[in-house]
Amino acid sequence: MKKELSTGFDTRQYMKSEDFEIFYYKDIRLSHVEAHSHDHYEFYLFLEGQADYRLGSQLHRLEPGDHLLIPPGIRHNAERVSPDQPYRRFVLWFSRPYFDALCRQDPDGYGYAFRLAKERGGLHLRPDYITVQETLGLLMSLLEEQQNSRPFRSLSLRLSIASFLVYLNRLTYDLENPASASYESALYASLCDYINQHLEEDLSLDRLASFFFVSKYHISHVFKDNMGISVHQYILKKRLHASKNAILSGMALNRIHETYGFHDYTAYYRAFKKEYGLSPTEYREQHSMDQAAVSRHRGELPH
Repeated sequence: MKKELSTGFDTRQYMKSEDFEIFYYKDIRLSHVEAHSHDHYEFYLFLEGQADYRLGSQLHRLEPGDHLLIPPGIRHNAERVSPDQPYRRFVLWFSRPYFDALCRQDPDGYGYAFRLAKERGGLHLRPDYITVQETLGLLMSLLEEQQNSRPFRSLSLRLSIASFLVYLNRLTYDLENPASASYESALYASLCDYINQHLEEDLSLDRLASFFFVSKYHISHVFKDNMGISVHQYILKKRLHASKNAILSGMALNRIHETYGFHDYTAYYRAFKKEYGLSPTEYREQHSMDQAAVSRHRGELPH
């Protein structure tokens, strides 16, 4: 996290902007903040420290990566913040008029997550590590855009905020509506089949999520539950196995790493040797020696 992007904690609980405001705080010793409510919407991402958080009538022990959605009128505050650790978090505010204007365009597309939070007196989400990193990346991009002076900055910010709300709604929906076991089994089988038939193509999480119309979080979850390894590890093993056949077919080694998605030959060489204990060249030579030995053996057998 870039140090210059952090700001000192501002105790005000009202917005200066008509639309939205974003803050990145890193406090070493935080003064006690009384329980309060405000007239705007708040998204809170906890990054580091030790804290309990009062959200409505519930007290939550926070873990790094926790997401909180706080609608207008819900009392909240951090309690028992440890003085021995940095207290890091992102806070994103949306004014009520700005948020309501977006929801008039598409009530579910923009308002689903915060509507649910309003019904429950606040919402506490605990996504997996991959999702937390994605959320953090989106907020970092927003903060950097807010602090620069590039052309069309205002338009870029409005589009980014709208996109973030859609992202937040999808994440909330996925966490609130876990798929059935039969659906996940079918999705897992389809993912494996697709990967095996497209080893020479783009198999990034973004690509898979777009093709199957599910979130990257959900794909990661399905693979971890069914295979015990990440989707990245599965793809790597499948590509290395397929490359063995390419090696034996006589394909040039400097073409194989490009064909199967490795950035360069060095990365391919290291992955192959780690998986099989031989370099690609050694594997080709060993197979040639084995084939020669088999041929000699057959030549010695009586007819």
